[in-house]
Order: sequence, then C-alpha cells, then structure tokens
Amino acid sequence: MVTNVVMPKLSLTMKDGMVGKWYKKEGEIVDKNEPIAEIVSEKATYDLEAPVQGVLRKIIVEQGSNALVNQTLAVITNPDEGLSDADLKTEVPQADTETERIPASPAARRLARERGIDLSLVKGTGPENRISEQDVEGFISQSFGVLPKIKETIPLTGLRKTSAERVSASFRTAPHSTIVMEVNVSKALALRDRLQVSYTAILVKIAAHALAEKRIVNSSLEGETIRVFETVNVGVAVATENGLIVPVVKDADKKSIKEIDATVKELTIRAREGKLSKEEISSGTFTITNLGMYGVDFFTPIINPPEAAILGVGTVKERATVVSGKVESKPTMMLSLSYDHRIIDGAPAAEFLQAIKERLEKIDTE
Repeated sequence: MVTNVVMPKLSLTMKDGMVGKWYKKEGEIVDKNEPIAEIVSEKATYDLEAPVQGVLRKIIVEQGSNALVNQTLAVITNPDEGLSDADLKTEVPQADTETERIPASPAARRLARERGIDLSLVKGTGPENRISEQDVEGFISQSFGVLPKIKETIPLTGLRKTSAERVSASFRTAPHSTIVMEVNVSKALALRDRLQVSYTAILVKIAAHALAEKRIVNSSLEGETIRVFETVNVGVAVATENGLIVPVVKDADKKSIKEIDATVKELTIRAREGKLSKEEISSGTFTITNLGMYGVDFFTPIINPPEAAILGVGTVKERATVVSGKVESKPTMMLSLSYDHRIIDGAPAAEFLQAIKERLEKIDTE
C-alpha cells in the first residue's frame, strides 16, 4: 500500500511550511508515529510523524524546501512493495491567486513583494518563461533606475516568512486603531519584587481578568460572524534568532501570577530553542508584546491574526505625576492597545485598557 506523507495544516492561517530536515533516509524502515521530518512553520519547529509503518520509499520535497499545505512530501510503502511512476504523480495544491500561478522562483516572488512589483508585467527568461530574481531586478532597473549595490541577501524562509505573511495579512485585512494610556506601576513594582516574577506575568494575569470582563476584546472575526471566546488564552510574543514567536498561556484567568510566570519562562526557553509544540503556539485569543526592556516608551503593535487586539508594553520610567495637587516622581509605563475596528469600537477599547490600568494601579501587594 502506498501512503503519501503530506505537509500538515497546523493552524487556520497556515498556507505552507518548510522541511527543516529529514530524520530518515530513502529506503529506511519507519514505524507508525515515529518522527521522520522536522517541519518549520507557524513560528515553531514541529516533528512530523509517519502515518503508517513501512519503508520511506521516496523523498519528494528535500530539506530546506517549502511546500504548500497538503502537498506530498514523501511516499511510504510496504517493505516488499515497489513504487511506480503513477504513484509519484501527486497533485500540488493550487495557489489561490493569479499572481501565484505565474511561473516564478521563490526569490523572484519575494523581491516582487518587497518592491510592490506586479509579476504579470515581468518577462521571464527561464524555461517556460519562468521568472527569476534577475528578471525582476532587470525590470526594476529599467522602470525605476539602477538598484543600490547589495552587500548580503537573507532568504525570507521558515519562521521569518511565516511572521512576515501574518503581519502583512493582519495589516491588510484588519483596520487597526491604537490607543495609549500611562499607568502608575508603583504597586505592580512592589508585587514584582515580593513575588520575584516578571512584569509580563503580572500583565498577563491582569489582562486575563480584563478579557473575562470585557468579552468583546476576547474575540475573533470569521467571515461575517464575531466569535466571542469563553476561554482566555494569552499569547506572549518572544523574540528569537529566527523571528517572532507567540507561545500561549492557556486559561490565563484561572492561573496564579506565580504559575503564569513559571509558564512564560518555560515557554520562552522552549521558543528560543525551537522546541515548542503545535499546542503551545495555537488557540491564542489575545497577545501581549513587551519592548520595555529595549527602552521603548510606547509603540503601535500589529494584531496577531485572527485575534481582535494586542497589548504593547513600554518601559518602566520615573515620570512626573500630579498627586493631590503636588508633583511627584512615580514609576510609570505606557500601554498601547491596537484593536480591530471591525470588531471593537473606540469606547469598548478604552474601557478595556482602563480596566487594565485600574487593576495595575490597585493591585494587592500582600
């Protein structure tokens, strides 16, 4: 029996993935559910397991190459079974747009996207008029002048490619609006020092309670339906060498700050080692991203689709604050909430951010 090993769909938004490496060689025996390949997609490294027991008869997509969801990566057969040409005629899922059906190399598509070039205007010089990166560069040079000299090219693949596609899709489809509030974190600072936890853990807990109260922020738009989630799963953006990853703290509203802190620390380590599982990066309903450690006061974060909002956290800084008519120095931080205006209006967004502010400023330090 011939069994196709296909690129799995690991999330609702996943379109393709990269084969990081093959753990098995052609001709080797594989057991059912044995990891046979490393898949890099959706901001994590995932071990693809063999669907059946048999022989890894043919590898179709080599390591380092991308494949569309449901595209055949390899073929497994019984040990005493051969492989005919007909067995290898596997259909590649068709692209969704006219542009993606134009024959062009991945590098050419990347350059065209970066420069806003319509590939239908570019003449390909490769086999069957396939467009190369050089063809796109030539078109740009003729249309816009000589390109600056390039020192280095970095392929947009794997996690960076996934992140770029998600960010672009988010900004194209969700009309972003951002509001900013300054928060006095004197009590949060005292709690952080007493519990020996991070600001992020405290913010995850506070945001989770605010999400449970202001349910519309804990939602997603699917087609013409707004789905308001009962579960509160807060993602925490983590910077890695390969790009931004968002592991998720599940049921954050039901966990203590200490539990959240331990979970965030563990997920951060696993994210930077590329060892997060599919479950650890899926089912998020809201995201927190913190650039305070870089000295950033405030910024405009981009929503992590298909979520409805994202909270940006700035640095803690001593700022002049008026207390009872007197100017005092207090530790404060700026919180930036970007929200999908199709789902959330300005007033509910402000009420949600205000709920976070009030909880942080009145948090019990005992």
